[in-house]
Amino acid sequence: MQELIKKAGILIEALPYIQKFYDKTVVIKYGGNAMINEELKHSVMEDVTLLKYVGMHPVVVHGGGPDITAALSAFQIESKFVGGLRVTDAETMRVAQMVLVGKTNKEIVSLVNQNGGKAVGICGIDGSLIECEAMDKDADGNPVDLGFVGRIVNINKNLLVNLTKDEFIPVIAPIGVDKNGQSYNINADTVAGAVAAALGAEKLMFLTDVSGVQDKDGNVIYAMSSAKAAQMIDEGTISGGMIPKVKGCIEATMQGVNSVHIIDGRVLHSILLEIFTDAGIGTMFTREDK
Repeated sequence: MQELIKKAGILIEALPYIQKFYDKTVVIKYGGNAMINEELKHSVMEDVTLLKYVGMHPVVVHGGGPDITAALSAFQIESKFVGGLRVTDAETMRVAQMVLVGKTNKEIVSLVNQNGGKAVGICGIDGSLIECEAMDKDADGNPVDLGFVGRIVNINKNLLVNLTKDEFIPVIAPIGVDKNGQSYNINADTVAGAVAAALGAEKLMFLTDVSGVQDKDGNVIYAMSSAKAAQMIDEGTISGGMIPKVKGCIEATMQGVNSVHIIDGRVLHSILLEIFTDAGIGTMFTREDK
């Protein structure tokens, strides 16, 4: 009986959050170890399905770098990176599109559907969802030639709105298209941020392989403003591979996303722990201090 009462208490703790986020959009960037470990895969898909059934509108954006690298290796095509972005020539683009849209995307859709959800797999080509152009400058504004790597110029959100307002869960592969119909590979974190901003999402959540942003002493910072995050980058407290992810969080909050979260996707049911518990997990970014 005590165990049953404890379970009831967990449900009651979740109630105000279910009420608060009812009919709100949550964009989830799915990546890291949660895409590799079978138990974590099913955990994420269970979380996403539950969000839909309690009245929220989850949208999943996924990467697939390891799958692309493995496929390129099988075709004996060398992988090259500049500034963390994959140099994408015509051959690499064909493989990336085949893997992201034809393999990774459909595997995720199948997993959601196995857990009782109704997922629909799409990419930026469908309905010109993600309009882009060739990326010709790096993050510092210097000229760069990455081949068919795209810079987003517009998100046509109507397709996503129609799907989410119905019973479907969109699962988006990060492939964009330009005005001439040319496909481009786009960083999945960037796509997630742009989609969240276009939809006016309540939350944007990045599943990562870290517990959150850490201070100088290695302690996880549970909440910070965009200004504080920018300051920590300038001071060097936030460094390395965390910089582009945090910059994406800052940009999303400035574009109207209510809160952005970096959470540890290695933890079972990390999405539910962040949304439906008083403590939450990971690091939350907001435009102003909270």
